[in-house]
Amino acid sequence: MHHYRSHTCADLRTSHVGMRIRLSGWVHRIRDHGGVLFIDLRDHYGMTQIVVNSDCDGLLSAEKVRPEWVIQIDGYVESRTPNTRNPNLPTGEIEVCAISMKILSRASDLPLPVFGEPDYPEDIRLKYRFLDLRRETIHRNLIRRQNIIHDLRSRMHEAGFNEFSTPILTASSPEGARDFLVPSRIHAGQFYALPQAPQQYKQLIMISGFDRYFQIAPCFRDEDPRADRLSGEFYQLDLEMSFIEQEDLWITFEPILKDCFKKFAEGKRVTPQFPRIPYKEAIRKYGTDKPDLRNPIQMQDMTEFFRDSDLKVFSEMIESDPNVEVWAIPVKGGGSRKYCDRMNSWAQKKGQSGMGYILWRELGGRLEPTGPITKNIGEERTESIRMKLGLEIGDSVFFIAGLPKNFISFAAEARNKAATDAKLIDENSYEFCWITDFPFYEWDEENKKVNFFHNPFSMPKGGIKALENKDPCSISAMQFDLVCNGFEIGSGGIRNHLPHIMVKAFEIVGLSKDKVKEHFGGIYRAFQYGAPPHGGMAAGIDRIVMLLCGAKNLREVTMFPMNQQSKDLLMDAPSDVDKKQLSDLHIRLIS
Repeated sequence: MHHYRSHTCADLRTSHVGMRIRLSGWVHRIRDHGGVLFIDLRDHYGMTQIVVNSDCDGLLSAEKVRPEWVIQIDGYVESRTPNTRNPNLPTGEIEVCAISMKILSRASDLPLPVFGEPDYPEDIRLKYRFLDLRRETIHRNLIRRQNIIHDLRSRMHEAGFNEFSTPILTASSPEGARDFLVPSRIHAGQFYALPQAPQQYKQLIMISGFDRYFQIAPCFRDEDPRADRLSGEFYQLDLEMSFIEQEDLWITFEPILKDCFKKFAEGKRVTPQFPRIPYKEAIRKYGTDKPDLRNPIQMQDMTEFFRDSDLKVFSEMIESDPNVEVWAIPVKGGGSRKYCDRMNSWAQKKGQSGMGYILWRELGGRLEPTGPITKNIGEERTESIRMKLGLEIGDSVFFIAGLPKNFISFAAEARNKAATDAKLIDENSYEFCWITDFPFYEWDEENKKVNFFHNPFSMPKGGIKALENKDPCSISAMQFDLVCNGFEIGSGGIRNHLPHIMVKAFEIVGLSKDKVKEHFGGIYRAFQYGAPPHGGMAAGIDRIVMLLCGAKNLREVTMFPMNQQSKDLLMDAPSDVDKKQLSDLHIRLIS
């Protein structure tokens, strides 16, 4: 028999009854039934119930064991009686009657419990992450993560992609988020950077003649953490293709991700064909470029219904500024006074003056509109609004007025709040969409200059002619995002592969040709020697896993994450280093 185990804690079934076996694992739970001990023994694979009777050689030792001690059990497999079987456990029809027990290692008093998984402060969980990872839910999440990555990797190989690794120590780039810098010992005063993404390298791979590339790439960005963004590092499924248009990217990657989600969705619906929504349309309908399409509400511009109306608070705003708009948030099934009052109260807590609304109810066998707005705009305009929005008895509509750029974030939040309170969100689906035609540039009001809106390596629509002749902020990019349930899980586009377009694009944001050569020398040189048209994208592994696990936080699907203050509490990082290390790196600290 094997020195530690003949089977895992998930293996044994009624077919093993009568067999002598050996198990090793952690003590998950102990129950003392007056001279008979029941121990739930756990390993990576599962759980088995151990029965320790008075004639067991290890009874005295068994009486001493505590949760999370590591023990070895020798015994015989027995059937449980019908009334003691556990249908929720794969091994629930058997138990192991122990004949001997050996303690392999002891555990000190636990700083957090494993059994039962009660809520516990996150900092304690992260400091003792090795214990936290023994908990069933997070342990299962991490195994699921590996299964998802394996599935995606297999599908990429089947689609003809080759997996290549790109460097971790690279050059700093001035665009995007802040870099993590690594000082050079050999080159005094100079620094490497950890890659924010393999963007330039994967383009260089295409220029080098490899047609389809991918990797599960580590990326490093010195950004503040959020629930949907880890501090420091994350992983993405990175891919690039040569001689393609945007359509080729969509039809290649969409089935890969869709089929992966179907495999792990546990019966939830997955969008059969991802809709393609232009950026401006997404902002207009949903107030965001990351719309949650499980929410059926689509906002509409209703400005003309309030122009020259007796609702002065709206009509005077419209008259005073041609850029003022009135947006409607129609809610099916939200037609109760209590519901509308709750929405109005919520808006006030958000710092708004409130939300005007109309609701429709049945009164005397006919449709009756009510609410503060209908009294001011009259029956005819009210009915026109209802017809335009397709509303009926039991429905309502809320209105937001002003400059869209000022209220857009609130409108998006109000749309989600309205749908959540009216229970319109389909919790049993994964709703995908492509958001297309992003702006190439945006105006930076603080610095009074034009900046890149998205990826600076994308191809502007219209090419060099657009860059030379159009208002920069009117130019669209061959750039898109992939969104699922309100989360951006991917981004990509067709790359610029022509050096004169690259130089012109960066000149518009204030970076000279010399600076382009300095910061992007490798790819600039490569563009001089026959670069193929190419494009690609990256999908966030952590967010994909979070969605498929039903987790609310990326730390629930990541092995060893940092906390909200960007600290690794388990390894105590960042930490001080000694003067010799700093001297080797030519660094002196300023206190």
